[in-house]
Amino acid sequence: METTPLVVDGILYATRPPNDVVALDTQTGRRLWYYHYPVPDKVYTCCGQVNRGLAILGDRLFMATVDAKLIALDAKSGRLLWKSAQADYEAGYAGTVAPLIAKDKVIVGIAGGEYGIRGFVDAYDAATGKRAWRFYTIPGRTTLTSVPGRAIPGRPVAARPGLPALTIRK
Repeated sequence: METTPLVVDGILYATRPPNDVVALDTQTGRRLWYYHYPVPDKVYTCCGQVNRGLAILGDRLFMATVDAKLIALDAKSGRLLWKSAQADYEAGYAGTVAPLIAKDKVIVGIAGGEYGIRGFVDAYDAATGKRAWRFYTIPGRTTLTSVPGRAIPGRPVAARPGLPALTIRK
């Protein structure tokens, strides 16, 4: 387990692999609710299907999932409020990071660099799950460098055994 629990108003929220969430009463240890996120078959992560935790804003909890989704849960009941796709997990993308909150946005990165994915950081509207922006951390085939007119060439990545062939997109 690689999670850091959150404690808010006497309730401890924690994740467990791959993408389950539990809410516990800190005084009694009693489980208040449990949320199980169903993970599809053939989700590839380099180092196990881990989850590093949650973020909270008001009465909403946010979790990145190993199939490259971002979900929002009601903190009082554990009910799913929304789910947004970050990327295609079949191409090697995964979500293992604990999201961050900045004002009304949920900031979350992506995992899968060992499978040749193009890294990025996204921001989502906390109320709706709509993506607000994306910042690529890995240049694409024609991403401009700091010198105008110069591009960094993209290179195909060999697929690992058991993984579907990766497609590099512009």
